[in-house]
Amino acid sequence: MGERRVIEDRIRELRAEVGVELPRVRVTGDDPVLPSVFRVGTAAAVAVGAATAAAAAFARGVVLPESAAEGAREAPVRVPEGAREAPMGVPEGGGESREAPVGAPEGEVDVRAAAVAFRDERYFRIGGAAEDPWAPLSGDYRTADGWVRLHCNFDHHRDAALAVLGLPAGSGREDVVRACAGLTAVGIEEAVTAAGGCAAAMRSRAEWFRHPHASAVAAAPLVDLARIGGSGDECSGGASVPDSGVYALERAHAPDRERPLDGVRVLDLTRVVAGPVATRALAAYGAQVLRVGAAHLPEVPGLVVGTAFGKRSCHLDLRTPEGRDALRDLVAEADVFVQSYRPGALDALGFGHRELAAVRPGIVCVDISAYGTRGPWAGRRGFDSLVQMACGIAHEGGDGSRPCPLPAQVLDHATGYLAAFGAMAALLRRSAEGGSWRVRLSLARTALWLDGLGRVDGAGTPEPEAADLLGEMDSAFGRLTYVRPPGSVGGVPPRWSSPPPRPGEHPPAWW
Repeated sequence: MGERRVIEDRIRELRAEVGVELPRVRVTGDDPVLPSVFRVGTAAAVAVGAATAAAAAFARGVVLPESAAEGAREAPVRVPEGAREAPMGVPEGGGESREAPVGAPEGEVDVRAAAVAFRDERYFRIGGAAEDPWAPLSGDYRTADGWVRLHCNFDHHRDAALAVLGLPAGSGREDVVRACAGLTAVGIEEAVTAAGGCAAAMRSRAEWFRHPHASAVAAAPLVDLARIGGSGDECSGGASVPDSGVYALERAHAPDRERPLDGVRVLDLTRVVAGPVATRALAAYGAQVLRVGAAHLPEVPGLVVGTAFGKRSCHLDLRTPEGRDALRDLVAEADVFVQSYRPGALDALGFGHRELAAVRPGIVCVDISAYGTRGPWAGRRGFDSLVQMACGIAHEGGDGSRPCPLPAQVLDHATGYLAAFGAMAALLRRSAEGGSWRVRLSLARTALWLDGLGRVDGAGTPEPEAADLLGEMDSAFGRLTYVRPPGSVGGVPPRWSSPPPRPGEHPPAWW
């Protein structure tokens, strides 16, 4: 019972952090549920529970104050019978958020279901066959003074690592083992990063907290939500952001909608895990999600399929004027823009958050990065497994003798669900207050949050049962086995209405 109270309290903290009122979330199950000293099940239940609570708020409907409705671009919406007739947004006085009254749609999250969803890559099957997401050279290597992890899933990252190690193309794992053994971990990390690759030296928790970037990470909110052009928007210059008025989200809150986010339009410019998990979660609650990729961008084959449930997929080459024009046309009718490019990359193409808000006043921009946008590592490339190494998680899991990662891509999945929560919270704020909004998250900040949840005696925890949490669906790739999306709103679980599309299968247009 104590662990459930912790989960409920942490969800309340998230509500207060983003300034929204949300219905109550009932928690079932307990941690530990996965073999780890970290509270992985708790983290999963909190992240999923927060997103579930936000979806439940949408199920209640959003109402505008009469004064605000006069200036809205769209007509106010009707409130479902039994819902409280008051706007959702910042609580009165700007203080702590309050729970919705009894009778409003309630969310529910089960700790085991949330934890299993956090490792859905392990259960995903195409035609009964498992997909290995790791390239042959990706992994942990002993160095002269410790350990380093190389991320080689993308060919250009692999080539950068081999070049730094003085190895020719086509070198095998044993070649990399020998090369790393004579070098320092931090030396490899810095050289590979400078060459455009991805690597991380294993640090202890204490070593990370002494690192200059750790203080920059700690200074950021877990879910950093700010109004674009407001006091929380640090950017200056660039495009002018007009006052967007108050949006009633008429599409999303039509009386005959079937799911909480029906009508919400989401542009998905993300890859690998965290961003695609965020947009997949939004799709599970009914959002129209259009993933924008490109034929020249590398993908991890199994992940690009497993994270695409409920979405459509188009290809645009943003290096060309035509591709950028087509994306602007999509932005003009979007509600949410989710991206996980390196910080600054889309700004250079004319798609920074202020430019997006100028094209589509009222847009919600969700930015996901590895190490955040402030500090000496701002903009550094990274992935879940690398952040675990850098931030002390892998060190503690293996008692310092060798790296031992978490039993799931917890940083990716938690950041993904927290990003979905942040997007919905921003939409709720937009509905009540108007404006365009920006949400920022990083894997490193999520790692600090996980660390702050404390420890549990879970190292010997057996693998959880998962058969009852799996679903099957036919697709263009074959019969798919997958983990069903966790949580429920008013007793109704989220669902994906379509199988993963082939990459680039659809035109760049809303439907």
